[in-house]
Amino acid sequence: MQQVPLAEGLFTWPPEPSRPPALIGGRASNGKIFFPCRAQAVVDGVREDLERVELPRRGLLWTFTSQHFRPPAPPYAGADDAQTFRPFTVGYVELPGALHVEARLTEPDPAKLRIGQEMELVIEPFGVDTEGNQTMVYAFAPVAGEGSK
Repeated sequence: MQQVPLAEGLFTWPPEPSRPPALIGGRASNGKIFFPCRAQAVVDGVREDLERVELPRRGLLWTFTSQHFRPPAPPYAGADDAQTFRPFTVGYVELPGALHVEARLTEPDPAKLRIGQEMELVIEPFGVDTEGNQTMVYAFAPVAGEGSK
């Protein structure tokens, strides 16, 4: 089964052994970062092209919450149903010098997470698309040794 991003342009793909994946943002002339990346934005009343940039791979957990029931589909496209659904956590991760990114977290137990905890970008399987490809999504995982204290 081929692995493909859930949506094009969210993160670098395919992964390279010498370079870990990164989220892709767009930087305006005034330094503002946009995610997901887009071609243009209005900056100070003027439409301009954005510079494509890779965002930092690590950041700090800014806030989080737990999802205890399967979200409605669509838009949710997970490879589960009401019986096989497992709770998960989502949060905002503050990427230094960039912005806050909303993402699924790999740690489903909220008791093992804390505000300010260091997090790292990972790419993980999510579901299967209509062509039989395994869809991949970005998420953030606690950095080893950074568990709840």
